[in-house]
Amino acid sequence: MNLSERDRAVNWHPYTQMKTADDIIPIVRGEGIYLFDDEGKQYIDAVSSWWVTLHGHAHPYIAKRVSEQLHTLEQVIFAGFTHEPAIQLSENLLKILPENQKKIFYSDNGSTAVEVALKICIQYAYNHDNKKTKILAFKNAYHGDTFGAMSVSGRSAWTNPFGEMLFEVIFIDVPNAENLDHLKTFIKSISDEIACFIYEPLIQGAAGMLMHKAEDLSELMKFCREQKILMIQDEVFTGFGRTGKLFAADHLSDQPDIMCFSKGLTGGTMPMGITSCSQEIFEAFLSDDQHKTLFHGHSFTANPLACTAALASMELLLQAETLRNIDFIVKKHTVFSEVLRQHSKVDHVRQTGTIIAWEVINNYQTSYFNTTGKILYKEFLKRGIILRPLGNTMYLVPPYCVTAEQLEYIYYQIIEVLDHF
Repeated sequence: MNLSERDRAVNWHPYTQMKTADDIIPIVRGEGIYLFDDEGKQYIDAVSSWWVTLHGHAHPYIAKRVSEQLHTLEQVIFAGFTHEPAIQLSENLLKILPENQKKIFYSDNGSTAVEVALKICIQYAYNHDNKKTKILAFKNAYHGDTFGAMSVSGRSAWTNPFGEMLFEVIFIDVPNAENLDHLKTFIKSISDEIACFIYEPLIQGAAGMLMHKAEDLSELMKFCREQKILMIQDEVFTGFGRTGKLFAADHLSDQPDIMCFSKGLTGGTMPMGITSCSQEIFEAFLSDDQHKTLFHGHSFTANPLACTAALASMELLLQAETLRNIDFIVKKHTVFSEVLRQHSKVDHVRQTGTIIAWEVINNYQTSYFNTTGKILYKEFLKRGIILRPLGNTMYLVPPYCVTAEQLEYIYYQIIEVLDHF
């Protein structure tokens, strides 16, 4: 059997209807922006392998650092013990996060980073003898696939089988100039019940790359702070340069109490999640009463290898060359967005930083289940480009190592496919 056949015999893939799925493509090697399959065909990874790969595949510097760490310390329980990579990573990260972020809690992925944040907010109220339990979130939100993260995500076909098991959440529209006053009035009427407000800043990725303005979100955040509502900023997708700045927080005039990170954290090398918080939040758990402890942990909390990968990735991210290339991608996307706006089969072109998205016009409603996505996906694979449309929503999230020539090739092929669609 070949790799694809062996895979089908034993593996169950995410977000995949295995009965009707096409053959899975075996990838045997990665280098920079390229992935290579078992027949030697190369693909441009234009979506950064589910938005995680910042610097390209098999980056030699990250590989070297992880290899060295592997020969020193690969794992140690993080309850009662610590190690240099975890300390250094927290120190380095806190230097570039908003000033109010003072403590780091490690977990395994974006969904668990969100779970940690939600538990912190609920217990924060509990530790103050104030049992606030309601949570505020945006409509169409996506924060992960574990039960807490699902609960604060928009109700959809993805969550329907578990609907009765998800806890109560109050969903509101994303803010804009027209609805801000109404949102403030509504939130004020229920503020005494709300433990926290969780949101994806600037971009709702899985919802179809829906975007909102920094100034409107900042205004809503300022109001929530006045109402003493804790804020969880989910930067699992937007963190580490995706918005054109290091964090979406750098676009905002107000700052959250808690932040969540994963995806690009390790440069796409291995799984890791981080939840950061303010000193005020942390101090609510300091007590002689052991029952006020945050009882949460993971076997691989602050894994030394993952911490080392994240340290190496952050060093690369902060290099002048990387920051210049991020700015270069932003400018190239801005020019291409104007080309897309002139195309008869394109609608609702939008861009935030290195992320550009648009709808492909057809006779069906915009939806994750719009079959246009599957058709486009296959067509781009033929052309050696990995794009994974969200239904008829197309988007680009390239690694920061992409060159002008590679971007021009991607843009050219997109127009070619749209012209003949």
